[in-house]
Amino acid sequence: MHLKGAVAFGEKMTKKTGLRIHITGVVQGVGFRPFVYGLASRFALNGWVRNTSAGVDIEVDGDADILDAFARALGDEAPPLSCIDELTVTHAPGAGFRSFDIVHSEAVEGAFQPISPDYTICPDCLRELFDPNDHRYRYPFINCTNCGPRFTIIKDIPYDRPETPMAPFPMCDVCAAEYQDPLDRRFHAQPVACPDCGPKVWLERSHVSRITHYSSDDAILETQQLLLEGKVLAIKGLGGFHLACDATNAAAVSELRKRKLRVDKPFALMMPDLATVEAHCFLNDAEREALASTSRRILLPTRRP
Repeated sequence: MHLKGAVAFGEKMTKKTGLRIHITGVVQGVGFRPFVYGLASRFALNGWVRNTSAGVDIEVDGDADILDAFARALGDEAPPLSCIDELTVTHAPGAGFRSFDIVHSEAVEGAFQPISPDYTICPDCLRELFDPNDHRYRYPFINCTNCGPRFTIIKDIPYDRPETPMAPFPMCDVCAAEYQDPLDRRFHAQPVACPDCGPKVWLERSHVSRITHYSSDDAILETQQLLLEGKVLAIKGLGGFHLACDATNAAAVSELRKRKLRVDKPFALMMPDLATVEAHCFLNDAEREALASTSRRILLPTRRP
């Protein structure tokens, strides 16, 4: 992270002054604005934060020493999925703000903003997913600011819900309350959804004379059965299709290669846990760490004989 500014951290400034801060890097879609909001509340500062096509902009008013601590905390405590490239701090006169707000995003012509990759489900969402008493029990599109799709659903920057495939899905009262609550981990989580308002799951089986529809849990159970039978399926998520088959079924893999015209180029394999991976591959510590990371990276490990 590179820091620069008209006023260096630690310099004495007059009381009730202000700061203008511009941050670049992976700072959209990773809970950065909610983080700034919470930080401003903790330091009792007034002002605003917004996404732009060029990064994140912040303006705050407050006492000099508190502003100094706030600016330091932005870099020291940034959300774990963020990556700050540059944090520019400029001293400015106090603007007399009366509250701290997340304001509407602003498009900047010709600007560039890196978007984070998709991230695997976080422990909190995983717990909710399998809790029969939770509103999102077994909802496949569960996510929050700490996990879920990012890069595969962005259409344009700044990263906001209207610029994603979630735009046609108005939030229900429950999701909207979470989205607007600064203390909730789904605060401004753009793909937030639930079974009542979000995308649904169904399965279509094409035949010569009919199409049979399966919905919800039945669709997932039927999909499992089809994979076990050696079928090839096209599975559509929020960010596009991927083709799937049982990688342990040689006939199924051969059929997928034929359909994809992919004679020998490797396919990506999905496995449920590290134990399964190590049953098929040799792994070193760095590879284990990468496979267990939030990005669940695709690796090329050494295959066991």
